[in-house]
Amino acid sequence: MPEPKRKNFSRIIIFTMLSLGVVIVATSAFYSSTYLALLGVAIIFWGVILLYVTPSKHVPLTLLNASAEATSANIERLISELNLSEKGVYLPPKNLKNTESSLIFIPKTSKTPLPQPEETNEKLLSNEKTGALIYVTPPGWALSRLFEEELGFSFTKTDLNQIQTKLPKILVEGMELAEKAEIQIQGNTVTVEITGSVLDEICRQTDSQPKTHKQVGCFLSSAIACALAKSTGKPVTIQNETRNQETKTTQIEYEMLEG
Repeated sequence: MPEPKRKNFSRIIIFTMLSLGVVIVATSAFYSSTYLALLGVAIIFWGVILLYVTPSKHVPLTLLNASAEATSANIERLISELNLSEKGVYLPPKNLKNTESSLIFIPKTSKTPLPQPEETNEKLLSNEKTGALIYVTPPGWALSRLFEEELGFSFTKTDLNQIQTKLPKILVEGMELAEKAEIQIQGNTVTVEITGSVLDEICRQTDSQPKTHKQVGCFLSSAIACALAKSTGKPVTIQNETRNQETKTTQIEYEMLEG
């Protein structure tokens, strides 16, 4: 594997560890579990150590698979236990307390209003009076930050047209994560088609997490949703994600909401 690709995989793994640690700490607050809190802090600790000590060392893709699977499994359990059926909404900067962060809002009903910035704090559960139930750190948050690093600036400083031209280049040329990528825009619908993705195996893991796959998306589709929400300033949902094993092509359909 070429050195640039090794470095990118290492960084993806490190940021996935950090994201997983944050998710576990948030989960511990919901379940009042000291064990989960200690586990989450430990994962964050080692993620930070790796970030500053060994960022360029290659880590096997299987480790990334395991980390991504653990993250999606946690989300699957939360969605199932809280009996949520609505699509997760990737919140735009105007709905976030930290405009450079990314957060998925999973509403209780389709009529539940989007949260205000002051509501999107570190708590896993929101105020019950609003009808909202949980906020989730996107599975692809860490990867979206690597996209920004490759781009050289935040997605908040881009627009949808720039995403259409620059993101495929990042995927194919910059990070060598796919053989081909194309983005089509039609009204409020954005369709992304990716061929030969090296992350395909990881994304297939969400097939065993059906609620996560349907409501939140996989590692790669989630990362792109983060980018779209930031660049368009609109709430984004993943409407559909299909994979063709023969052509090794993944097609993801996103909808930009008014709100």
